[in-house]
Amino acid sequence: MQEVLIFSGTSEGRKLAEQLLENQIAATVCVATDYGREVMEQEIENPLLEVQRGRLDLPQMEKLIGSKSWTAVVDATHPFAQQVTKNIAQACANQGCKLWRLLRQADEKMDSEGGGQLENQTGASHMPEDKIIYVDSVEEAAVYLNQTLGNIFFTTGSKDLPKYLSVIEDISRVYVRILPDAMQLEKCRSLGLMGKQIICMQGPFNEDLNIAMLRQIQASVLVTKETSNAGGLTEKLRAAAKTGAKALVIRRPCEHGYSMEQILGKLGVKRTTKRRVILAGMGMGSLSNMTREVYKACQNADLIIGAARMLETVKSMGKPAKILYRSEEIVEYVVSHPKYQDIVVLLSGDVGFYSGAKKLLQAFSEINEKQESKEYQTSFSDGGRKAFPTYQLQLMCGVPSVVYFASRLGIPWEDMALLSLHGRQQNLIGTLQSCGSVFALMEGAEGIRRLSRELLEYGFLEIEMNIGSQLSYPQEKILQGRPEQFLDYDDQGVAVVILRKRRASDPVVTHGIPDTEFVRGEVPMTKEEVRSVSLSKLALTKNAIVYDIGAGTGSIAIECAKQAVYGKVYAIERNSLALRLIEENKLRHQVWNLELIEGEAPQALKPLPAPTHVFIGGSGGKLQEIAELVWRKNPSVRIVLNVVSLETMREIMELMNGMVFSEQEMVQVSVAKAKILGQHHLMIGQNPVYVITLQK
Repeated sequence: MQEVLIFSGTSEGRKLAEQLLENQIAATVCVATDYGREVMEQEIENPLLEVQRGRLDLPQMEKLIGSKSWTAVVDATHPFAQQVTKNIAQACANQGCKLWRLLRQADEKMDSEGGGQLENQTGASHMPEDKIIYVDSVEEAAVYLNQTLGNIFFTTGSKDLPKYLSVIEDISRVYVRILPDAMQLEKCRSLGLMGKQIICMQGPFNEDLNIAMLRQIQASVLVTKETSNAGGLTEKLRAAAKTGAKALVIRRPCEHGYSMEQILGKLGVKRTTKRRVILAGMGMGSLSNMTREVYKACQNADLIIGAARMLETVKSMGKPAKILYRSEEIVEYVVSHPKYQDIVVLLSGDVGFYSGAKKLLQAFSEINEKQESKEYQTSFSDGGRKAFPTYQLQLMCGVPSVVYFASRLGIPWEDMALLSLHGRQQNLIGTLQSCGSVFALMEGAEGIRRLSRELLEYGFLEIEMNIGSQLSYPQEKILQGRPEQFLDYDDQGVAVVILRKRRASDPVVTHGIPDTEFVRGEVPMTKEEVRSVSLSKLALTKNAIVYDIGAGTGSIAIECAKQAVYGKVYAIERNSLALRLIEENKLRHQVWNLELIEGEAPQALKPLPAPTHVFIGGSGGKLQEIAELVWRKNPSVRIVLNVVSLETMREIMELMNGMVFSEQEMVQVSVAKAKILGQHHLMIGQNPVYVITLQK
């Protein structure tokens, strides 16, 4: 088996190791710091990988290189680690081992929605010419700095500090940012720096944090190296420009070596076509609200895709970016741009909460299945196989809006029902009945106004509304009040709402609403006891689509709507007086998911979606036609009928003649209720009712 030794100090070293391991080539990777080892081990899980940590001198390198018959040694250290590169070259020469220098890939420019360039990679276009100074060496930089005034902010680590401090006469001007490493800290102290001059922090550092540090230090000069953008050069230069500090940039040394593809070619393998797509939740949208994991993924990405406001947030990273919203467009763009290997798709909030991640995962998984099938079936005369691109998919969680908003309000969210009215319809009214508090994603101002009207219409006059917009941004706004106060709400942009009942209730969850709670008038109504049996026979599900044919006062339809809280109920009725009563009872019982259909079955049923359940309380002599229509819409629909007259019973028997049902049941329900006469209770019988259940 081939085995390659990699001295790694850049992301290219990690990417090379990934490529080797995917081609079953063992890799031993040497990194200088614990952080480097953590990144390597977190990003790659493979038994063929060995990670060694520690700074090696020349004899130690010679010993390691001579310990095995390496296929090759690759120098993937940082371009500025010139002494390390010299030692690796000398050690390989002494051991007679081939050495390849892996060149760091230059960063690309960010694209706007139309594909044009927003700005160059370094961000230098934001700075006046006299505010950015390029030098070729540390020695040249030290001489320049000694001639300046004001404080100096070093972001180049501790390695070259002795060279700087041997030239700079007043070291009280010097402030350094180093890794939180005890040895580096001790080195700074030994050079005469005070504690207040040393900032020990682990990156990455965004633009805002750099600005804060420059202002705290009151720096007049920022010192950095001309790294790739993975080193945070863009964020440093932008911060310097915004604080008025000069930027002293040490140019990247000119070097010779090989690209990733060239090194892989020398090893006899092709770069694998597997591309990584990270679906990342970025929280509310601000950089401070983004998890460190997602931030790092964006820094390492070849391409970032997302909505305009999301890409504006990560614009300072200087990455190629594309403004896309729809999952179909995102998949098409990724597939048609194979040059991007590491892609991050930014999604608002969390990837598991009403996110586009679900569709994207499904789409890329389907592509993988097709491509793997093509790879298996396609062969060539030389016995090789054509490599079709596949996608390594990864989800990264973000801060969900409900978690953020509840924390801003200082309330728990553990008992909230979670809904989304953003581009969809859900039964918020019905959910609010059974829950003490509800969280919902909203489309914007019109959605808030519509919700306020519905809450008032369905009698939620005292509900507490909490509205949040522009969450996590400087323009964040949080409002609180009753529905009537938001009828004219006009704040633009995506909003969220939390509804809370002022007085908690414990609603009844079983069916069988008392007859006295319905407005009846002169319209017939299915009585409470018969209604309970009929509802039990319907065997409703929470997502049921129900027809109540011959709805009367709507008692059956209303009970169905309460049970199928995530479904839809259609009350079909031809009597205009009955329709007015149903509307009144709908509002009284707060059933938002009940829709009134004026007309006569079966004609009125034709435009409706296919039902899962049908209740027939009155067929108008057209039972055969009604049954045939609903069976055409859904052959497995469950039908429950209430029959009182023998004539209707005969009609049902004719309908059932010659048919085969998976479930067929007839139950006669006889109910007698007590009536008080004087000091006696007399049982008064009601008409017997046949409850018939049919399901093919």
